[in-house]
Amino acid sequence: MKVNFSHAWVYILLATSSCTYQVFGGKYDYSKVLHLSLLFYEAQRSGQLPADNRVPWRGDSSLNDRGLKGEDLTGGYYDAGDTVKFGFTMASTTTLLAWGCLSYKDAYKAAGEWKNVLNALKWATDYFIKCHVSANEFYGQVGDFTLDHEYWGRPEDMNMSRKAYKIDAEHPGSDLAGETAAAMAAVSIVFKEEDPEYSALCLEHAKQLYKFATTYRGLYHEAIKGAAQYYESTEYGDELTWAAVWLYKATVENSYIDEAEYFYMRFRLKDRPNEFYFNKKVAGVQVLFAQLTNRDNYIQAAKAFCDFSVDQQKKTPKGLIYIEKIGTLCHAANIAFVCMQVAEIGIEREKYRDFAKKQIDYMLGDSGRSFVIGFGEKFPKKPFHAGSSCPIKPVKCGWEAYNSTKDNPQVLNGALVSGPDENDLYEDAREDYIYNEVTIDYNAGFQSAVAGLLHFELNNANS
Repeated sequence: MKVNFSHAWVYILLATSSCTYQVFGGKYDYSKVLHLSLLFYEAQRSGQLPADNRVPWRGDSSLNDRGLKGEDLTGGYYDAGDTVKFGFTMASTTTLLAWGCLSYKDAYKAAGEWKNVLNALKWATDYFIKCHVSANEFYGQVGDFTLDHEYWGRPEDMNMSRKAYKIDAEHPGSDLAGETAAAMAAVSIVFKEEDPEYSALCLEHAKQLYKFATTYRGLYHEAIKGAAQYYESTEYGDELTWAAVWLYKATVENSYIDEAEYFYMRFRLKDRPNEFYFNKKVAGVQVLFAQLTNRDNYIQAAKAFCDFSVDQQKKTPKGLIYIEKIGTLCHAANIAFVCMQVAEIGIEREKYRDFAKKQIDYMLGDSGRSFVIGFGEKFPKKPFHAGSSCPIKPVKCGWEAYNSTKDNPQVLNGALVSGPDENDLYEDAREDYIYNEVTIDYNAGFQSAVAGLLHFELNNANS
């Protein structure tokens, strides 16, 4: 993710399972990758864990997270190897995961992971509902940077103060509220048949957050100052459009698509972007427009992005899309997923699917190693992740775990690390977050792309 280099000071038994995985004809077991990725999200859970917790080295944590008036803000996901909860990237993660569920439900079903991915989505949206304490008031961050960066250890052992930060009418954050509205709308669609009552609740929050985002304009990091250092949002026009399109997809109410098209022109979103990232949604907006309207201008915009990505975008010698050195693999996976979505509407199907497969397979082993912890024979052993660097209790854990040259005692199954540099070089070193950071948003587009590849295998097997 695009962070300040001082993020280096953010803290950074293979889980057994009775699951069996059916391989549908490809080189890599995409079902197993989905299983592992969902275990990573479970390892990132904050709050009181359920009885069926599948990560044996995790337990309850941050049970006293509260808002300024004592509101319950427990739950949600820790962002990375530290213990801060960032609403903006958590919402972006949730939207991408939900989009993958809507497109590739058959893949999750075939992998035996449908229930688990629903639980992963609901863990986020339950938290967002808690954070949305009134129509125009939303908590977007829990955790103090200064205190958190001084701590290296288990989330379960924390005893520091956990300050909460919010946006409201006087201190707006159209980007944060808009992205969360998109996430809630997307999840409402996923749960429409699974749990109609919960779907309706998510949709109601989505509508309120969208109204909040459009009525009170501003960038969220101006209200939540610390976010500017790590998750700055450069503008909010793409999030407003993104939210409106998702609300149209959830409701089929023309007012939302009308507003989305107005925003699309107002904020000049028709130009070709170079990436699709937590704070840059234009490519996704163009693809959703193309899918929902089938209009040529949107189709051509989506095609232009993918053609550029496949044919002209900078690549490493081994063929990985290279956007920047922070979150290298996340960038590539996000583009792979978006272009798979373009292929879904009949545009350059073989070209874009082949491109997506090459990007994901690079991450799973075609590069000469796996970048997914717990997958393959040669995977990262020292991720920049405090909890997994700690020994099993009751052994104490502190900075000595960070400084250790040994592998992390706990395997952070399914986490996609930041990845290699522009020359395919990678170092498995805990202290080097540029290579070995893990975050919830790194896995989101990746997991959805893997589900897409499994979907294609299933369809090929049935054709």
